[in-house]
Amino acid sequence: MSTYNMRDFDGSAHDGSDPASLLRLAERLVERLHIEKPALVPQGEIVRDELLYAAQDGLPANRGRIRFALEAIGTGVAAGGGCLILVQEIGRVLEV
Repeated sequence: MSTYNMRDFDGSAHDGSDPASLLRLAERLVERLHIEKPALVPQGEIVRDELLYAAQDGLPANRGRIRFALEAIGTGVAAGGGCLILVQEIGRVLEV
């Protein structure tokens, strides 16, 4: 499996290792889903919303809900597409 180097437009790496970076990855996932696979936007919003709630409450994210949503997205998007790359990166960081 290939490893992708996630870089933002400013050239800095955003590996999602902190909550703010992880939330940015989830936001990017929702944006990409709107373009690549609109039918899966609700699953992307589940990921984003769970991470947002966790950040606001200072509690761990619901990994079960996130894993279920990521799996649904992963099976529904094209291999090698931007959505799949983001799904893999979020899954890697959260270890789900």
